[in-house]
Amino acid sequence: MNRLVRAWLLTAISDGLFASVLSVAFFHSTLARLWQGVASTLLGKAAFDGGTRTALIGLLMHFGVALGWSTVFLLLYNSSAVIRRVAASRYGVLKIASIYGPFIWLFMSLIVIPLLLHRPTPITTRWWVQLIGHIPFVAVPMVWSIARGHPRERAFAAEPAR
Repeated sequence: MNRLVRAWLLTAISDGLFASVLSVAFFHSTLARLWQGVASTLLGKAAFDGGTRTALIGLLMHFGVALGWSTVFLLLYNSSAVIRRVAASRYGVLKIASIYGPFIWLFMSLIVIPLLLHRPTPITTRWWVQLIGHIPFVAVPMVWSIARGHPRERAFAAEPAR
């Protein structure tokens, strides 16, 4: 399977499950409200009254964002020998994910979402959970999927870590 497609789908599913479990089990919300909330960044507050249709729009947006960030990482990975070398090192996927995952959340929550909603994102417990959660549930599957099977992976793995 193409590395980009694998990264995109694993990331979207992993993050989607993470967000779903958080919303339902810990924040006592519903799946529909979660995905309608995502849709509301483009559709406004009316998304919460849109039923299944707007929930599906939110889910589709989620998959689109996962594709976008997976594409960005693939481009970074392919253009940077340093990233490839670190990814091939011991715990390399986790090292890169520990930077890239929080970066994604910071960029989305502090720049993209406020631009769309015309208001700042509140920094709450949920925000911090998402910041940390972006390491294992967003960046690890993305980085692992893209680094796995890269033609240079074996060559870098054979070199000592620097």
